Amino acid sequence: MKKILLGMSGGVDSSAAALLLKEQGFSVLGVTLRLCPGTPCEYESGDAADARRVAEALGIEHLVIDREEAFRQDVIADFISEYAAGRTPNPCVVCNRRIKFGAMLDLALELGCSAVATGHYACTRVCPDTGRTLLLRAPTSKDQSYMLYSLSQHQLSHAMFPLAPYSKPEIRAMATKAGLPVAQRPDSQEICFVPDGNYGDFLRRFGVLPKQGRFIDSNGAVLGQHRGISYYTIGQRKGLGLSFGKPMYVTKIDAASGDITLGPEGSQYSPSAVVERVNWIPWERPPQMLRAQVKVRYQAPPAPAQITPLPDGRALVEFDQPQRAVAPGQSAVFYDGDLVLGGGIIC
Repeated sequence: MKKILLGMSGGVDSSAAALLLKEQGFSVLGVTLRLCPGTPCEYESGDAADARRVAEALGIEHLVIDREEAFRQDVIADFISEYAAGRTPNPCVVCNRRIKFGAMLDLALELGCSAVATGHYACTRVCPDTGRTLLLRAPTSKDQSYMLYSLSQHQLSHAMFPLAPYSKPEIRAMATKAGLPVAQRPDSQEICFVPDGNYGDFLRRFGVLPKQGRFIDSNGAVLGQHRGISYYTIGQRKGLGLSFGKPMYVTKIDAASGDITLGPEGSQYSPSAVVERVNWIPWERPPQMLRAQVKVRYQAPPAPAQITPLPDGRALVEFDQPQRAVAPGQSAVFYDGDLVLGGGIIC
């Protein structure tokens, strides 16, 4: 019987994944990682307690493992440095690569498990021609392949996503029918280590003071003062704190000077982007040029584009139609239909 390490957050998705894996005949080891600074480490607390109750209901083993230091170094430190540089990071992408399929995969192999499973909605399959493990969209609106594009071949080849065929309502119904105690637990909507969504205050707690400065227009004329670059992102219109008599959008954030450039309607669109740290999935080396659909945010619709690989792990993305709020620090992910070709960080 194959032994699978399952990341259990205490939510309905990972709990339903445990149910499905057990029904499929796997030996399931549930693991809850303690990640966030300041959270309780006792076995009876919070997410770990919910995961434990699910494990007891299903009759599977459950462990709580402390990986707070790795999370602080690999995820939180990156988040802080990116915001301090005036960029808008996506820490879930980093966490998936470095923690959930990095540190957790290392642990799985140490414990004799053949794979790491999670409650993500995505699919994998092996290409018969190349032997590479491919990443594909889940066939439901809950698809989370965008968050997984940076996984390596080693990580993808040891990844399992039991929820891939199901919609979220189907998962909740399945968990309810099985009597799982978290069946109706609400989904988390914020970054786990910034639950209130206030990034500026979070940075202050780590000694990073959001750099204050000026709002300027594209000609350098001063429009007003802002409260700190960490409170703003490219494409933002609301919450600027000033009235201009017409909609104005953040078009540039200069971390060195502290200036934030604002522009009128239309200026929030970009015809192209350069991405760095590109991870290609179907190939070791991609074609010299390719057509793809590109998502510049998790919730953004895919946009047709031409992609030209560049030296040093970068790529030029030229959109057929200019795209809104192409924010440095966010991920641009490339698709060919349901197949994830790869992606990188917008720079």
